[in-house]
Amino acid sequence: MKKLRIYVLSLIALCVFFTTSVAYAAEPLDEVKQLVKKYYYPNVSESVLKSTSIKDLTKQLDPYSVYMTKEEYKDFTNSIDMKLVGIGVTIEEHANGLKIISTIKGGPAANGGILAGDIIKEVDGKNLAGEAVQTTIGLLTGKENTKVTLTIYRSKKNSTFTKTLIRKVINIPNVETEKLAGNIGYIRLNSYAENSSKEIQKAIKSMPGMKGWIFDLRSNGGGYITAAEEVIGLFPKTQVAYLFKYKDSETYYTEPIKQKIRWNAPVSITMDGNSASASEMTVASLKDQKAAKLYGQTTYGKGVMQQVFSLKDGSQLKLTIGEFMGPKNTEIQKKGITPNVKTPVGKEIEYSHRDFLKQQLKGYNKLSNINQKSSQKTITIKSSTKMNWGTMKNVKVSLLQIGGKKQSIKVQKTSKLQLKLTPNKQLKPGTKYYVVLTSKTKKSPSVYAELNVAK
Repeated sequence: MKKLRIYVLSLIALCVFFTTSVAYAAEPLDEVKQLVKKYYYPNVSESVLKSTSIKDLTKQLDPYSVYMTKEEYKDFTNSIDMKLVGIGVTIEEHANGLKIISTIKGGPAANGGILAGDIIKEVDGKNLAGEAVQTTIGLLTGKENTKVTLTIYRSKKNSTFTKTLIRKVINIPNVETEKLAGNIGYIRLNSYAENSSKEIQKAIKSMPGMKGWIFDLRSNGGGYITAAEEVIGLFPKTQVAYLFKYKDSETYYTEPIKQKIRWNAPVSITMDGNSASASEMTVASLKDQKAAKLYGQTTYGKGVMQQVFSLKDGSQLKLTIGEFMGPKNTEIQKKGITPNVKTPVGKEIEYSHRDFLKQQLKGYNKLSNINQKSSQKTITIKSSTKMNWGTMKNVKVSLLQIGGKKQSIKVQKTSKLQLKLTPNKQLKPGTKYYVVLTSKTKKSPSVYAELNVAK
């Protein structure tokens, strides 16, 4: 096995918001055929090379091999760097049109009630079935504040409906951060852009004293492979980034690009069925090398890599050139990576955060669970043993939202076997909390109870 260093793109067709496509005139068909014959992975038949147009040729390749005009390629790279204009969705190809992976909070689609999993079948009356993202998504864009009408299929309700949205400039940060209860740092990466590792290091530095980290890769469809190598290099335990196989070649390996600032506490990764390509490269590497714990659902299953070839007329060919695997030869393509801890959809952060908090509460006595409505103003803690709660001077009380932040709480009334607490804010319906009482003396044990708030 040989070492390999390559600089190519590895991403699912993602949050692309292209300008209107330019008609292909005087196509460089012969140039494209030569590149496909020489580099396409795993192989290509002679019948494909007899195609009479680039569109016909690429349709017979995998979904990730696409021809783009100069203008389309510019918007394509802008999408990776989160420089977006449009309706605010991330998407992928689907047999019936464009499948929405996620909607961007505050964007036209999210505000208009469009949901992840919806299929865009038509845009302004144009049928998108069987069309490539790069050559059709331009229909979603245009001048700011202009209208676009979508025909949407929603599988959960087996219904089709139309929705007219107003195009807007979409501003979204690539890295998002938050401090969760128990000094757990949360960092979300939306795309593997050129400066991703630098932004993550900046985020780590901005939250000193964290006891653990949750690194969120949900709905991250990939980006630049060098960015993935740098992100993997943030983990101290990683020695290999990934394995890679070209057409008719042996398997190579690539080392991570080590970073100056690395994760300084245990890391949990959250992922889902829309985590793809460079995200899967990352989680496969971390799982194989036991460098982090994975929470969520099996990832998308895109283990093939693309390289962009510049053509003589300024257009670009994004072509699948090989397959990447985890350091232990773990296959990704059409299989995905399974998590260490499988969670319900939408509960990934809660499960990973809960495990961090449980680790901090080792040695505490667990009291009975508390079930109450969000409208109830006080929390009652009961104990079967004398806790010496006549005075609270030697007891620290904390209210920790599982999957959220620490909340202020006041002691309303105490007795030796019962304690009443009043949160400063109304409890959030459908959430769980830990009520933690930390004793500062040996006379009373430290205890905690799980608080379940009904919807």
